Amino acid sequence: GVPPPRRGGPCPSPGPMSESLTNEEIEACREAFQQFDRDGSGAIDGFELRATLQSMGQDPSDEELFDMIAEVDADGSGEIDFTEFLRVMVSQKEKQALASDESDTIDAFVALGGGPDKSGEVSTERLRRVVSDFGLTIDMDALVRDADTDKSGYIDYQEFKHMMS
Repeated sequence: GVPPPRRGGPCPSPGPMSESLTNEEIEACREAFQQFDRDGSGAIDGFELRATLQSMGQDPSDEELFDMIAEVDADGSGEIDFTEFLRVMVSQKEKQALASDESDTIDAFVALGGGPDKSGEVSTERLRRVVSDFGLTIDMDALVRDADTDKSGYIDYQEFKHMMS
């Protein structure tokens, strides 16, 4: 059996992943979880999970919900308990961080002349000019040599992304 959730104490740690949620986030998760665990069973199903995530500003598709539950439903119950729910929240937070990193890379690519849809290219000359204008101490020859793999004098999005990582 699953032990009943502790009341009033610190949130039980679901393992090392909990380190990527702040205490405030864990507390917000607990409140949302308890609010949507309508039957008080200590677990929420797909419908309750959707309502919980929507209350936290997310709007997952049916497929995303299924994937979230499948990813963390350790006991195969089709429902997730609070520990499993925290794993979902950690996973969502990591996905948002990756999306944010990607959008920063796209913004930089666009600022240098590439397309917002990752199309187009950035001239290595323009890149050199910008680095020089900002007084950045970067070994541009090495950077361009590594990034411009086809030696075209232009860097496409994949090359740019690799260069920025």
